[in-house]
Amino acid sequence: MREKIQLPLQTANFVVGFMVWVLISSLIPHIQEDIALTSNQVAWVTAIPVILGSILRVPMGWLTNLFGARTIFVASFVLLLLPVYYISIATTLTDLIIGGLFLGIGGAVFSVGVTSLPKYYPKERQGLVNGIYGAGNIGTAITTFSAPAIAVAIGWQATVQLYMVLLGLFILMTFFFGDKKEEKIKTSMAEQIKGVYRNEKLWLFSLFYFITFGSFVAFTVFLPTFLVNHFSLETVDAGMRTAGFIALATLLRPIGGWLADRFNAMYLLMVVFAGFTVAAIVLAFSPSIGLFTIGCLAIAASGGIGNGVVFKLVPSYFTEHTGMVNGIVSAMGGLGGFFPPLILTSLYSLTGHYAIGFMALSQVSLASLILVIWLHYHDKNSIRDESGEGMQYAGAFNDSGK
Repeated sequence: MREKIQLPLQTANFVVGFMVWVLISSLIPHIQEDIALTSNQVAWVTAIPVILGSILRVPMGWLTNLFGARTIFVASFVLLLLPVYYISIATTLTDLIIGGLFLGIGGAVFSVGVTSLPKYYPKERQGLVNGIYGAGNIGTAITTFSAPAIAVAIGWQATVQLYMVLLGLFILMTFFFGDKKEEKIKTSMAEQIKGVYRNEKLWLFSLFYFITFGSFVAFTVFLPTFLVNHFSLETVDAGMRTAGFIALATLLRPIGGWLADRFNAMYLLMVVFAGFTVAAIVLAFSPSIGLFTIGCLAIAASGGIGNGVVFKLVPSYFTEHTGMVNGIVSAMGGLGGFFPPLILTSLYSLTGHYAIGFMALSQVSLASLILVIWLHYHDKNSIRDESGEGMQYAGAFNDSGK
């Protein structure tokens, strides 16, 4: 019974972690009413939580193998109580930066589930399972949609403090229902890193996730402020539109994993990065909120499907070091969400528009498309050479995905 509830329990924990992770970016228009911030300072304050949320993902995956998901989730949520309270009483830019940095723990919990849950399921179901867990991204949408509305009613400080109650509830729930007997893997971090760092696929998957998940994070933290400042939308309206972006990307993540279980994952990634390339060009030249919305939704769809596909590929290629590779790949994805808001804001300060930044995304996506095509045919030729026959290649798996 305890094993059967790990997927819903860990997914719910992931939702809560991501709800806390985006607290500042969701409430920044309200926070600015009490704490004066320039546009560059806003960019830094909203990007700072991504730093620790990315860096911690590598050790978080290793610690999960060492102690189990139950222990790591409980410890993470206990630690989050302090920065959440600190932010609720913040009065300066420094307070927001310090509190925001440690909110990164909420973003790092992603590595816990992707390391733990594959232990409970066969390989042919891991794409769907990781996709369902990855749908915990919806936590960012919940906060982005609800926090501004609650702040209008009770103030942003009280809104932040409500999250301490939520964390307390999930600390208790995980403590009592988490799996105490989860399989432990006690290989040192250095040994695991040594076993994978020379594999070029690790870095290719990291690049792919840097774009797919990085775009998700970047748009999540960037859109609320951008929509208010650039299109003069109300804060609640901007929050709802951002929540729609998050919801679409989140919904399509398990679908991406499910598709990768059944079809050639490399072909799916080709479609994903072609979609990114076109959508980013639309954003670079969109003159209206309508075209901007279409471009954003295309980014959300491509990113959601791409996230699911990448985390199907990882356990397929790295069967012995899945936890460590998941941590490294997901860390790169988090860093992919840190830089774009800062770059876009800096470019806007220099040029007065965001077109160059969005065009850069299109070109990086195009380069990734080329790399996916190269990887597909490189592996195809490798398998053909090893077999000595003209065997048909199907990416990491056969045409059925198994």
